[in-house]
Amino acid sequence: MILTDLEILKHIQAGNIVIEPFREECLGTNSYDVHLGKWLAVYNDEILDARKHNTITTFEIPKEGYVLEPNRLYLGVTEEYTETHAHVPFLEGKSSVGRLGIDIHATAGKGDVGFCNHWTLEISVSQKVRIYPGMPIGQLIFFAVQGEIRNYYNRKPSAKYNNRCDKPIESMMWKNKF
Repeated sequence: MILTDLEILKHIQAGNIVIEPFREECLGTNSYDVHLGKWLAVYNDEILDARKHNTITTFEIPKEGYVLEPNRLYLGVTEEYTETHAHVPFLEGKSSVGRLGIDIHATAGKGDVGFCNHWTLEISVSQKVRIYPGMPIGQLIFFAVQGEIRNYYNRKPSAKYNNRCDKPIESMMWKNKF
């Protein structure tokens, strides 16, 4: 079940959902609009290695915008910090963003119950497009869960993205054992 606007508000008031900053005008019928933060990052190496720590260079998006190039992966971040303590959050791109040829995530659209952080975005574009800090970039949808939870994300010792950060975070795949 997807939460409606009134249910999202109810769970924010109860502390089950945290959105900072929260702006009521960003609340949709059954979602909450999130915005592009001021930081972008790119990987330093052309070839990425899943078993290696691939480093990134982070930079601030100028107020006049930044042109994204096709065939390049950019890591962005949401302006909003979120916490979900009783729901599964899904992040989807806004249709207006998709119509500009911008994809905001390759595979990481679902969060876990207990996720507490800014969302790192895996941004790619189909043609050159100028983006701006603070522009609407996606929408969070909250799903109710059924049953008790044993392993909240923010309490798992193996969770790789628990440290609060308002900058994009590179892949931590190298921390997995394979």
